[in-house]
Amino acid sequence: MATVAITINGRTHELACDDGQEEHVRALAAYVDGRARQLVGAVGQVGDTLLLTMLCLLLADELNEARGAAAGQGTGEVAGAAPEFDAAALARGLDALSQRIEAIADRLEKA
Repeated sequence: MATVAITINGRTHELACDDGQEEHVRALAAYVDGRARQLVGAVGQVGDTLLLTMLCLLLADELNEARGAAAGQGTGEVAGAAPEFDAAALARGLDALSQRIEAIADRLEKA
């Protein structure tokens, strides 16, 4: 198992990865760091949890668009999602996700 140092939003982290995957992990981290820098440039420096939440949503949107393009669908809806949703359930899900992201960010800060 290899170890690789990555930097995202000015913070360096050591990650384990499979042998031979170091450059791939560095390239992924560089992309994520670039998107994080764009967000910080647009909204200013915000807390790690909020930045991580916004970054995850941005990357999920990019993934959704790519999946839609690959399937020949237009953008605007989450690929495979029902067109109607329960706003309260969505709010609960986002709250739970935010708490999980915050816990991960806390663990990363302590590492």
